[in-house]
Amino acid sequence: MNAQQRAEIFRRLREVDPDPTTELQYSTPFQLLIAVILSAQATDVGVNKATRRLFPIAGTPQAILDLGEEKLKRYISTIGLYNAKAKNVIATCRMLIERHGGEVPHTREALENLPGVGRKTANVVLNTAFGESTIAVDTHIFRVANRTGLGKAKTVRAVEDKLEKNVPAEFKRNAHHWLILHGRYVCTARKPDCPQCVIRDLCEYRYKTT
Repeated sequence: MNAQQRAEIFRRLREVDPDPTTELQYSTPFQLLIAVILSAQATDVGVNKATRRLFPIAGTPQAILDLGEEKLKRYISTIGLYNAKAKNVIATCRMLIERHGGEVPHTREALENLPGVGRKTANVVLNTAFGESTIAVDTHIFRVANRTGLGKAKTVRAVEDKLEKNVPAEFKRNAHHWLILHGRYVCTARKPDCPQCVIRDLCEYRYKTT
């Protein structure tokens, strides 16, 4: 796949969805951070169901600390790994207040120092909350990058590095969202909807469905 083909892929994805964004529901960078922490090994739909009840009651670091870990668990108990996530959320809220004045930090290093925040979560927050051109590689992006040829690699970090290199600059800001949505609704794991795919002719996947 050459540079012209890669650019055409993103031109077509942009035409389908000119202004893509996360499907997680949030009002502030802090709420986005918490939603992304909760989304590990969970669906956005499931997280949104929980945060629609949580955020109106506790939508700031101090409010969640005041709520406490046990009460927090009641709000997120429908989400997988909620016990560990509740502990991380409480610890993150405490660290935000003690070290960052209650605000979400804007640097990768500071974000990754927060409990429950890894590289992927930091990339989502940097991209979606602060407008940086980071690419957070989840299972959808990993699959789409390898199938299409946009970023073939065996590890998440290697895929991220290849996408950082291969995605044209004008598309990098939104590439994360286009690839996730494409993987979630078109290039699905079990049976990709190749007949309805707008980049079918550019994709290098050998086992296209008919």
